[in-house]
Amino acid sequence: MTRKLSLMVTWQFDMKKEEAIELAKIADECGVDSFWVPEGWARDAFSLLISIAEKTQRIKLATGIVNVYSRTPGALAQHFATLDEWSGGRAIIGLGASSANVVEQFHGMPFQPSLSRIRETVEIINMLMRGEKLVYHGKWFKMDKGFTLRFTPVRPHIPVFLATLNPKSVKMTAEVADGWMPVMIPTAALKQEIDQFRAWAAAAGRDASSLQVKAGGVTVSDNPAARDAGRGFLAFYIARMGTFYYNQLSRFGYADEVAMIKKVFDEKGSAAGAAAIPPGMLDDLGFAGNADECLSRLRDYEALGVDVHSITVDAKDPVRFGRMVETLLR
Repeated sequence: MTRKLSLMVTWQFDMKKEEAIELAKIADECGVDSFWVPEGWARDAFSLLISIAEKTQRIKLATGIVNVYSRTPGALAQHFATLDEWSGGRAIIGLGASSANVVEQFHGMPFQPSLSRIRETVEIINMLMRGEKLVYHGKWFKMDKGFTLRFTPVRPHIPVFLATLNPKSVKMTAEVADGWMPVMIPTAALKQEIDQFRAWAAAAGRDASSLQVKAGGVTVSDNPAARDAGRGFLAFYIARMGTFYYNQLSRFGYADEVAMIKKVFDEKGSAAGAAAIPPGMLDDLGFAGNADECLSRLRDYEALGVDVHSITVDAKDPVRFGRMVETLLR
């Protein structure tokens, strides 16, 4: 079976749209399975994905992720149905809760309990894709007029991947989604968590083998400094993105470390917080190395139950990029 590689771009920061589009075209030509565009509080995800859809042929196009608060389920259905149409059926729906800080202080929306909000959003999107009349009575959404999308979607179902953390939300993911995106799970705990995810899917009467797990990030680079590239991201999520990620890592044995990282971040700033991450913890949550080293790590992840691999490739030259991807696909 062909290894599935997923590429994420840093579209939220300094990357220009031309660079992102060119990267997607190269990935498309090299056999990368999917291209994921995040969304925070900078550029939106859908505009870039639509542009990429027009310039690629095969690669799947995904949001990685958009939150379920800043857009209604109906608006999300419109976005994804349009992307699926423009890409010829290549869209992937990537959803999550984000954090109370972002939802309330950037979007001005109350951070309702995410479990029911995510479930209802997925159910409503699926109804609209199937062409069903939108008559829905949930905890957060109540519709009685029977609206439908005023065009026929390319597919009656677009795969839904959820980024969820705590056991209740992961169980819900196993019940309603097509894929799970584990976040900040140490390597030693990953197999047990994936096995539990699939057990919950089976208990819900689903074919657990048909669900996909997207995890196991690697950075392919010949630069020794690449190992430290994720420090700032990790420190920010621990110290500033609410308590979800802090609690997640505490639950998996890093309670002392995250307490120290947050304290240093709060007192001395982001750079100090990033520097405070212990090397062992950094290596446990990600990996950076040359293409052969990353291939070995991907095989390890597959043994733990990972189906779709998150990769970053430190190469702008198309030939070099292609050679690195070719190695990862061996």
